[in-house]
Amino acid sequence: MKIALIGYGKMGKEIEKVALGRGHEIVCIIDINNQDDFESEAFRSADVAIEFTNPMVAYSNYIRTFKAGVKLVSGSTGWMAEHGDEIKRLCEKEGKTLFWSSNFSLGVAIFSAVNKYLAKIMNQFPGYDVTMSETHHVHKLDAPSGTAITLAEGILENLNRKSRWVKEEAATADELPIHSIREGEVFGIHTIRYDSAADSISITHDAKNRGGFALGAVLAAEYTAGKQGYLGMSDLFPFLADEAPKPNSK
Repeated sequence: MKIALIGYGKMGKEIEKVALGRGHEIVCIIDINNQDDFESEAFRSADVAIEFTNPMVAYSNYIRTFKAGVKLVSGSTGWMAEHGDEIKRLCEKEGKTLFWSSNFSLGVAIFSAVNKYLAKIMNQFPGYDVTMSETHHVHKLDAPSGTAITLAEGILENLNRKSRWVKEEAATADELPIHSIREGEVFGIHTIRYDSAADSISITHDAKNRGGFALGAVLAAEYTAGKQGYLGMSDLFPFLADEAPKPNSK
C-alpha cells in the first residue's frame, strides 16, 4: 500500500517505522516546510494519507487531502466542535473518506468497551459517583484530551444519571468532571473512578510508548484503503459497537 504522511513529528516517525515494517511504501511526507506537496503527484498517488498534527491545522489538512482525492486517517483532535458537521457531510454526502479516532491504541479500544460496560452496570448502584482524570505531555494543546471526551461520551450514553461532561469541577449531580494534567513527556494516562462512601473502583489505561498508537493508525489505513465514508474505531473493531451484555446475563 502507498501511504502519505501528514505531520512528521514523533508520531509521524513512529508511524513511518511501523508502516515500513508491515511492507508498505511511504510515497510522500508533508510537514510544515513543504505544504505545496499536497498538490504533488506523489501525494495524489497515495492509497491513504495518515495525519497527526494539531487542532489549528487539522481541518485545512483534511480539505487539501480531500481535494487531492486521497483517503485519510487522522488522529488529530480539537477540530470537531467547529468543523465536525462539515467533515461528516463531505464524507457521507460527497464521497470523501476520513477514518478518525481520538485514540488509535488497541488497548484504549478495549478500555473503551470496558468503560461503557462498567457505566451500564453502575445504573444499578446510585451510591457511586464517577469522575475522570487524564494526564498528557506538556506539548499537548487541547484539554480535555480527545480520548477523555470519547470516554466521557461512552459514560454519558450508558449511565442515566449523568447528562454532560465538564472541565475540572462538577457544579451539579448530573455533570461528569474531567481533570486534565499536563506534565513531562507522558504518553497518555486515563483513569475513570467510581466513589462511594464504602469504597472506590478505578479503571486506568496507561500508554507506555507511541508504538500502540502507530500500529493502530496503520491498521486503520489498511482498513480504510478499501472503504468510503466517515469511519471510526467501531468499524475497525466491531466489539466497540456491540451492545454491552446485561450484568445478570449468563
